[in-house]
Amino acid sequence: MEKNGQFNMQRNVTAGRGSVNPLKDMNLMDDFLFDVATVDLETCKIIIELSLGTRLTKIEWKEGQKVVHNLPGKRGIRMDFYVEDDQGQVFDVEMQKRNRGNIPKRTRFYQALIDAPMLKSGEQGFDNLKPAYIIVICGFDLYGYGFYRYTFDNRCEEMPGLLMGDECRKIILNTKGNNADMVEESLVDFLHYIEKSNADNVPPDCDARLKDLHQKLEAIKANEQMGVTYMKMEERDRIIREEGEIKGLAKGEAKIVSMIRKKLAKHKKIQEIAGELELDTDYVEQVIRLLQEDSSRTDEQTAELMLSGK
Repeated sequence: MEKNGQFNMQRNVTAGRGSVNPLKDMNLMDDFLFDVATVDLETCKIIIELSLGTRLTKIEWKEGQKVVHNLPGKRGIRMDFYVEDDQGQVFDVEMQKRNRGNIPKRTRFYQALIDAPMLKSGEQGFDNLKPAYIIVICGFDLYGYGFYRYTFDNRCEEMPGLLMGDECRKIILNTKGNNADMVEESLVDFLHYIEKSNADNVPPDCDARLKDLHQKLEAIKANEQMGVTYMKMEERDRIIREEGEIKGLAKGEAKIVSMIRKKLAKHKKIQEIAGELELDTDYVEQVIRLLQEDSSRTDEQTAELMLSGK
């Protein structure tokens, strides 16, 4: 193990990181732009309509908007946006850029927590459960069939045409679809635009709602204050990530220091310790020097000194 080289890299944990993607180059699939854009109800309405191939008269925020709490001590959820139309239908829309393999059960959990607040404690019957749509927009093909849209209802296995009638529908959208002949052109244009949100993906003859969406995003990208906010958030997130990495490295380093200390207590030579632990001899020698120059120094303190390069 080239330990010296490894720890030089650890001390420069941020070296080689890519530059932050400028706001003007962001796509609707990126978390920041999607979160900012969907503060606007009209934008949310456009996204739902183009996702489902439908028209809505009016929508409003559901109480709580994004956060739904579970029982104390149990997991809640934070939704990307959650609205209700004037017909009493509720819509939860989620953006998923990368496949983490949890979408089917995630939608099951979301449905449960969306439904629970609709009924009051002790309420008889379930008539007040509203029709619900859970829409997940994916930057990948979750099921691998090349569909732009996968629509799921609870159906009878013995009679597929028989719906259960629970009025909860789950829609998985795929920006990588290839069945344009089976869906609305507006959906195809919309999903392509989500992945690359620029003027090149706004065809002259596209749905007017997509043009409106593009204008809204362009206004956000051109807003200087929004750009400053984005850079501040990126810097904050970078610091948090780096602090987490450094803490993890320090913990691992402290374990190595502890092993060297124990072998040193058994009067083992530097070469022996390096060989048994598969470490570079210069690295082992440096650790031993730090341990011997101050016997009260803890493994964690020694690890911090090693990471700092002292």
